[in-house]
This record gives sequence, C-alpha cells and structure tokens, in this order.
Amino acid sequence: MEVVAKLKREVSRQFSGRSLGKSGRFSLRRQASLDPRLGNASRFAFGRQSSLDPNRRSPAKELTVPENLDFTMQLLFMACRGDAKGLENLLKEGVDVNSIDLDGRTALHIGACEGHVDVVRLLLSWKANIDARDRWGSTPVLDAKHYGNVEVFNLLRARGAKVPKTRKTPMTVSHPQDVPEYELNPFELEFRRGDELLEGTHQVAKWNGTKVSVKILGKESYSNPDNINAFKHELTLLQKVRHPNVVQFVGAVTQNIPMMTVSEYHPFGDLGSHLQKKGRLKIHKALRYALDIARGINYLHECKPDPIIHCDLKPKNILLDNGGRLKVEGFGLIEIVRVLPDKFKLTHPVARIDSLYMAPEVYKNELFDRDVDAFSFGLILYEMIEGAPAFHPKAPEDAAKMICLEGMRPPFKNKSKNCPPGLKELIEECWHPQPTVRPTFSEIILRLDKLYANCAKKNGWKDNFKLPWK
Repeated sequence: MEVVAKLKREVSRQFSGRSLGKSGRFSLRRQASLDPRLGNASRFAFGRQSSLDPNRRSPAKELTVPENLDFTMQLLFMACRGDAKGLENLLKEGVDVNSIDLDGRTALHIGACEGHVDVVRLLLSWKANIDARDRWGSTPVLDAKHYGNVEVFNLLRARGAKVPKTRKTPMTVSHPQDVPEYELNPFELEFRRGDELLEGTHQVAKWNGTKVSVKILGKESYSNPDNINAFKHELTLLQKVRHPNVVQFVGAVTQNIPMMTVSEYHPFGDLGSHLQKKGRLKIHKALRYALDIARGINYLHECKPDPIIHCDLKPKNILLDNGGRLKVEGFGLIEIVRVLPDKFKLTHPVARIDSLYMAPEVYKNELFDRDVDAFSFGLILYEMIEGAPAFHPKAPEDAAKMICLEGMRPPFKNKSKNCPPGLKELIEECWHPQPTVRPTFSEIILRLDKLYANCAKKNGWKDNFKLPWK
C-alpha cells in the first residue's frame, strides 16, 4: 500500500493540473515527451508481446520498473512480473482492471503471454474482459495459445474465452507504426442487439457512448483491387476535411474484418427522404438549405492542393443534423484522375442507375471540371422548390437520358408569388449544358445570400429553425 501511495503522489506531481482521463490513464506518448528518462520510445515492451503483432519487440533482459509510470503502465508491469499481490493492491485503490496501453493491451493480455496463472485468476476475479482485443485483434486466449501457456489457455477457455479466427484484410499493414491514425477498434462499436450488419448500408451504432453512422464494406470488395483502391481514396479525402456543412468523419476499421467507415450520426435522415414524404419546401427554407449545400461544396472545391469534386451530389447524400443544418456526404466514392491542369475524368465509368443528378459530362464519361457539381446543385434546388425530381414520375434512368442525352430540362410548375426574382435564373445557369456558363459555388453563395436577405426583408422571415424538417 505504501508503494501505491508513493506512486500516486509521484504521478500527481508529474501530471498535476492535467486530466488523467477515464480510469486514470495518461498517454505514454505524452509522458515520453515530458520525461526525458523514457527517451524517444513511444511504447514500452513489457515482455512477450501480442501474438498478432507483425513486429514483436524484444524486451529488456531484466525488467525493472521505470520511474513516473502512470497507473495503467504500473498495472501492466505487475502483470508482466507475476506480482499478484501488487496487482490486487492497485485494483483495490480503484485502478480499472481493463485499463489499456497504446496498443490496446490489458493486464490480462500480459499475464496470458507470460503464463502467470495466479495473475490471470486474480484478474478474472476482478471481472477483467476475457475477450478484450488489442490493436491487432489478439485476445488473451490467443496470446496464451501462441506462447504455449497451456494452463492459462485452459483456464481462460474454461471461463468462456472464445478463440477467434484471425483474418487479414487487404489493408493489413506489416508494421504497427503504419496503422492509420484514423483506425478504430471494432470492438468499441456497439450495434443494437439483433441488428443484422448489412454490407454497403449506413447503420447506427454507439462508439464510446456516442451514436455514429457505420458503413460496412462488402465482402466481394476484398478481392477486387479497384474497390479497395476506391476505399483507400475515400478515406484519404475523409480524414482531411472538416466543415460545418460536411459530414464529419470519425474513423475507420481497416485492420479487421469487416472493414468499415464511421461518421457522425444524423437522426433526421436525408433530404431525399424528406422531399419524398413532404413535397416542396417553403421558399425561405429552400434558400436556407441551398446555402448549406453550397457552402459545403464550396469548401470541398477550395481544398488544397487539389479540389474535391463530388461527382455524385444528390438529395440522398445530404443529411440534416440536430441543429437544422444540412451536411454533404458521399464525396470521394467516385474516383477521378487529373488529365489536364483543370480537367478530370472518371477512373472507372459509373453505373447509369440513380444518375438523375449527374452532369452530362459525367454521364457520358467525358472530361469535366468542378462545374459538374453546380449542375447537380441546380437539379436539387429545382426539386426543393417544386417538390419532385426532374420529369417525375419517369424512372431516374429515363429522366437522366432526357437531361444528359437529349438536352431537355424540367419545366417550372410552382407559380408561388413568394418565389424571389432571380432564383429561376440561377437554377437555369447551374444546369446549363455549357459548363463555362455555370456559376462557381462562391458565386452561388453570394447570390443566394442576396436572395435570402431580400426575401426576408420583404416578407418578414425569421432566420429561426428550432425543429428540423418543420
């Protein structure tokens, strides 16, 4: 107990005023930067390492406890040394039995690697997570099996430990330092009990207590290099964007099966579903939402060094957050390649299905630039004020042919007196067949701002959206 008290005082002195976080843990990377005695090592090798670590580190021949370790590292050291009594003292002091290091390793992992039966029994009596996985997907029972610790292996199996099958993904890295910064532990994602995980769909889960949207990559993609490259391309774009009108990327699972992307959750769904149920929007709301979309796309277009061109902008790819703000998603799903300094082409021709909102250049697989998103925006704005897609009730593929191949445009049927002058002209410029006529999104924002301000002044609109979709 005296050792524990001394440790607490030392940790408190070193990190006074800093949050230790849940279970009193402090990042070893941060600790290393504060304590020169730990050198430049970002991790400390306790002894035998994870059975699935592709680059297992060789520990020092004689383990001694470095100074200034936090509670988690002290817990793992004692598990490594087989000090069951010291472990019990720490646990009685309130240290979380499931505390993890930077590699997601628990004391139970370490005890199983070293074959300390007494340590494993003690940790299990304190309700240690018997199936905890480290960053490589290894569990204590896998580690015990790998190192030939038969007694520990049998003990864990008798207590119900599962022996998971280990499978590599197409993005599995050979060195742990190459694991992407955005990598999430899939076992931190909690799906609702009974929910079937459907590939290619967005599903709701909880990640560290927060609701998130999860999209699972289809199994057939694992053996298709083009699909994997597209997935990598999407992740490259997602991790670098951050804007109030762009859906926020949370992280991804690439080192475990199934592979998936995780983004912020929007309980009120997408613009397409709402328009299908409610019909056209009031003009002031259509303008407000159009501004949200335009700001999100303008941000993507202004990304450096290369613009992010959506190429698949449609109501289904526009979500509503809790504050009534629209956010754009779905960018990066279509791979493009630069052909000229300001001209691009699809890496692979897209399927014609659900291509109602595509610009003619994309539909016909021709060279294009950022103006293709303005074309899609014009059709979306039209749908918001008319309440139905272009040439409804024709099938999307038929309407797309009329728009992209025959050059037809849908008629304006809404004769509302509140429709501000200049809105129709803006839509017509956006879907103009000549890309050079279409306005940029910075220009679209200026024009929409002016339209909204003039109409608000004329009709006494209030810029107040307390409830989404109302």
